[in-house]
Order: sequence, then C-alpha cells, then structure tokens
Amino acid sequence: MAQTPTKRPGLVRRLRSVRWLRPVVLSPVIARPGYWFTTLCAIVWGGVLSRFRLRREGGLIVAPHLPTWAYGRGGTTVGAVYLTTDNISPAILEHEAVHRAQWKRYGLAFLPLYVDAGQDARANRFEVEAGLKKGGYLR
Repeated sequence: MAQTPTKRPGLVRRLRSVRWLRPVVLSPVIARPGYWFTTLCAIVWGGVLSRFRLRREGGLIVAPHLPTWAYGRGGTTVGAVYLTTDNISPAILEHEAVHRAQWKRYGLAFLPLYVDAGQDARANRFEVEAGLKKGGYLR
C-alpha cells in the first residue's frame, strides 16, 4: 500500500518552534545591521540604475527612473530605499514607509518571512499591514 506523502511545513514555520531563535534574530543588535546592509545594497543598485537621481521622501530614499526589470510590481522597498520607475504618490509612499519599518524591525529575516507570507498580497500579512488600498492592491 503506497503512502501519500505528508506535506512538511516550510522552513520558516519549522523554525518558529525554536523558542530562542525569534528573540535573537529579531533583536535590534542582529536585525539593524541587516537593515543597514540591505539599504546600502539598494542605494548602490538604485543609484547606479537611476544615475544617482536619488531623493528623500519622508523616511524613504526614492530611486526613480529605474527600468521595470530592476524591481517587482510597481515598485519595491529594500531596506530604506524605494525602487520604482514613476509609481510615486503619497499613498504609495505611505505604504512603502511601512515596508521600510518592517525591514528595520526584521532585518535580513524579512526576506524569508515575506516570501513565506505568500504571493497573494491580500493574504500576505506584511502587505495587509502596509495597507492594501494604499499599495494599489485594491481598487
């Protein structure tokens, strides 16, 4: 009799059971350098591709005029840098500022956490927290 394979939980879900891991990984001492590192990488990436036409908008560094292949959807925040072509409205910037705060809180752990949250923005807790309507996910 053949057994049906059981679905194993993803790595992020398995790691949640390690009690000491969350406080260590999310500690500002660990998370903050990850945030700074991703911000630096995004400044270089967005700076080169935008010919260093970076500007500050609130707490974000906006890298406009990028080719569409340089980011996801209408724009992507990496660390404190918002990468986009021209998707810059007050609502979008508010939405992306929440993602900046998420990067700051989670550091490099934000990458696997965001991926684990799923591709459907309406079910992705990070997109819901940032505001689906402001992010352009709801009309």
